[in-house]
Amino acid sequence: MDSGLPKLTIRNMAEKILIVTDDAGESYEILYAKHRFEEAGYKSVIAASKKKKLHGVIHDFHPGWTTYIEQPGYQIDADISFDKVKAKDYIGIMLIGGRAPEQLRHNAKLIRLVKEFDRQEKWLFAICHGIQVLLAAGLCEGKKLTCYENVRLELKSGGGKWVNKQSVQDGRIISAQTWGSHPEFYRDIFRNLKR
Repeated sequence: MDSGLPKLTIRNMAEKILIVTDDAGESYEILYAKHRFEEAGYKSVIAASKKKKLHGVIHDFHPGWTTYIEQPGYQIDADISFDKVKAKDYIGIMLIGGRAPEQLRHNAKLIRLVKEFDRQEKWLFAICHGIQVLLAAGLCEGKKLTCYENVRLELKSGGGKWVNKQSVQDGRIISAQTWGSHPEFYRDIFRNLKR
């Protein structure tokens, strides 16, 4: 029986997105990415340095503070460790912000993996401090990108051009400033994934 309602198109669940984070990753960015990709019919896989329960954080601003504060966030399970990931199995990689990228940019396995995603011409998504991982992989030179405003000096030092917009696309890289950029960022992501 035809209900007269439009039929939803569900993407092939074999299409996977790798979400990269670790302890001190921004809880809201992790869970929003996971749920938003799954809502659109993709399989999201959370990767970290170890397969374990991750300790997410929440960053926010309070009156009188000149920078953000950090509070404990959600505990989130990592599905896989970096050494088990094969880039060929994914259509893109999402680099989450928070403080996790501070340590992850020194993780040789992850940097090799990000470079492999780039070599295979996969999508590269970075939000907030996630740009630090792209910088460590040497993938920002000559690119117009965005990130959390207090990381822009690192981006410029790495040869990138910081653009003060919520979401910026340069080729296969789509970057965003903060979790406040989610609407623009995910509109840009899904507009491109549908191509």
